[in-house]
Amino acid sequence: MAINSKTEAQKRADRINAFREELSALQQEGILKLDDNQQSAITNYHQQLLSGLSTQFDVDQDVRSRQLSLGMRIASFLGAVALAISVFFLFYQFWGKLTTVAQLTVLISAPILALLATFYVRDREKTGYFAKLFGLVSFTCFVLNIAMLGQIFNITPSDKALILWAAFALLLAYSLDIRLLLATGILCLIAYLSARVGSWQGGYWIYFGYRPENFLPVAVILFFIPQWFAHRGVWGFDAIYRVFAMITLFIPILILSNWGEISYLNWDLDIIEGSYQVAGFVLSALLIWYGVHKHWEHVVNTANTFFVIFLYTKFFDWWWNYLPKYLFFFIIALTAILFLFIFKRLRAHEYALFGRKAA
Repeated sequence: MAINSKTEAQKRADRINAFREELSALQQEGILKLDDNQQSAITNYHQQLLSGLSTQFDVDQDVRSRQLSLGMRIASFLGAVALAISVFFLFYQFWGKLTTVAQLTVLISAPILALLATFYVRDREKTGYFAKLFGLVSFTCFVLNIAMLGQIFNITPSDKALILWAAFALLLAYSLDIRLLLATGILCLIAYLSARVGSWQGGYWIYFGYRPENFLPVAVILFFIPQWFAHRGVWGFDAIYRVFAMITLFIPILILSNWGEISYLNWDLDIIEGSYQVAGFVLSALLIWYGVHKHWEHVVNTANTFFVIFLYTKFFDWWWNYLPKYLFFFIIALTAILFLFIFKRLRAHEYALFGRKAA
């Protein structure tokens, strides 16, 4: 099987380590016995494969290297953010001292040079840590490019800049397999599409956040993007789209379930808030079921979090001012225990279903 990305290489390395552990357990329990030639052939093959993957893609071969890689990812993230902020303030520190021609030269050349540096580093440094750093700097320069050009030529601010930023961030994310830039691109895309929805309702685009319902159509689109477009060669992108979609869906519903006066609906205030409260419970419960059905842990966890938030919000509305505090928190504890029993039953059902499939 051809391996074309670090993500695929790491998955293969993880499978090899899992196979080694299971093989060792089977041999210790006397279930499987390999002769010396078979054992040596498997060990040599895996060692050569891991060595090649480590050389080409810098994969983590064991728990220790995985822990070190986590530290490198954290350092890379902090360095990328700090460098991007440094570039941002550098622009403003010396901006007023430059002529218009110099400003245009800097604005046009900065993102191009940063982009070239990003792909240059990507081709020569397989770990991707430095590519992530330069990629975020390139995105920052591009954002400054669009924003500062608008100021220089006195262009009216427009939501079109958001789609340009989103496209650039997504281009870098898919080219470099960087989830941080994917999240950045998704946020820009959410802002742009929500502004469009707000404009279609007759509002000025910059005030799209005043109406939480502007975000609801965007959430549906984001959730189904992984179903419409296969994400091969990149890892975790599907989950990021779904989690952002659910956050974009549930936060507006949570807001509207408590402040119905900012809704587009011309219904009675109690009906608006009650409708969104019911919608929050129903949608979160459905997504928990759907996530369990699809074996999407990220969907289950996110939906479960918002279901609990909706539930505890209602508990607060119903009982906080009427019950003794010890009784209020005792009810919350009983509710948590009830959830434990429910999830235990769901897990037992999944185990039984898995056993029937294996048989």
